[in-house]
Amino acid sequence: MNRVVHFEIQAENPERAASFYREVFGWQIDEWLIPKVKIKDENRYWQVTTGSEAEPGINGGLVFRRGPPPAEGQSVNSFICTIEVPDLDEHIDRVIRAGGRVAVPKMPIMGVGWLAYCLDSEKNIFGMMQTDEMAQ
Repeated sequence: MNRVVHFEIQAENPERAASFYREVFGWQIDEWLIPKVKIKDENRYWQVTTGSEAEPGINGGLVFRRGPPPAEGQSVNSFICTIEVPDLDEHIDRVIRAGGRVAVPKMPIMGVGWLAYCLDSEKNIFGMMQTDEMAQ
């Protein structure tokens, strides 16, 4: 099988997006710098580390958006990444405090857990899931 091995988050303001994801999920996000090479803004790249290499999951990147952000109410035309969290309500609060918002409120996925979709500081949609086999 072919596995997802990397993701990229597009942002109008990568520094703002990096701050959002650091605050909400505690991710390590560092700009990838090449010594003695001047990189144009649109080609700058931030590496995103989401956890220890010993844990399941993937790491990714953060890049400048190369077009307009999704319009309000526009249907989603992308892959949506869902992040597992230990407490969905707490992480929804973190999203709001960090400048994001809830796109689809918390809902049960029977026998699996609780799911919500949010928008980050750049209006990108992502999911958050709290495992709970008793969810109804």
